[in-house]
Amino acid sequence: MFGLSAGLSCGRASIGEALQTAFLSRTAQHEDVALIQTDETGRRIWDISQDLRNGLPVWPGDTAYDETRTWVLEGGCPVNVSRLTLSTHSGAHADAPLHYDPEGPTIGAARLMPYLGPAQLISVVQADGRISPEAVADRLAPGVRRLLLRTFETFPTDAWPAGFACPSPELIDMLGERGVVLIGLDAPSLDPEDAKDLVSHLMVRRHGMAILEGLVFDGVPDGHYELIALPLKLTTADASPVRAILRALD
Repeated sequence: MFGLSAGLSCGRASIGEALQTAFLSRTAQHEDVALIQTDETGRRIWDISQDLRNGLPVWPGDTAYDETRTWVLEGGCPVNVSRLTLSTHSGAHADAPLHYDPEGPTIGAARLMPYLGPAQLISVVQADGRISPEAVADRLAPGVRRLLLRTFETFPTDAWPAGFACPSPELIDMLGERGVVLIGLDAPSLDPEDAKDLVSHLMVRRHGMAILEGLVFDGVPDGHYELIALPLKLTTADASPVRAILRALD
């Protein structure tokens, strides 16, 4: 961090229209660059995270995302510093067992291995309902340990999807029996919005699998990739936002 001398002071400001306009302008300028990032060996990188921003659609009734600039780089203040208010399920995120099991481990205690390694992306685009094992079984490659499911033709960036597709518990059970350690999808949940029993989450718990939700697969072809989507070390939390990427295997 840094220290401020007694002669310097920093004021507070909320992220307002001017800052949002500047953000959108920078986003438009760098959109094409972001889509073609590569690592130092030339392997393609796809960013599959949502933009965390004011106005981000969130689960109905959950905490809205808010960024407030507590120190502003102007006058006698040499830096910008922000305060964030958000749900642990904002944007692309990892659910901990504690989210759906009162005795489950927190996200800070999660094993990191499931969130890092080879993964397969499969499209099962449908408007809503449960995704059956038959929709995936014949396309799942032998030995796959991390499965990513695309359910949206185009990700609903600016609106909450009132209806969305999610995996059936039978599909989760099949994946667990095949040795899958992580399931990730672009939908906001493994269970429907109005579900009370969370049967797919509980099937994940039975198999000791990890969960990623709210991923963005626009522009990413189906296939095999390296997944990197580590949760923050939030010691007592039920979930964590992630910066999720896919990297080409060669």
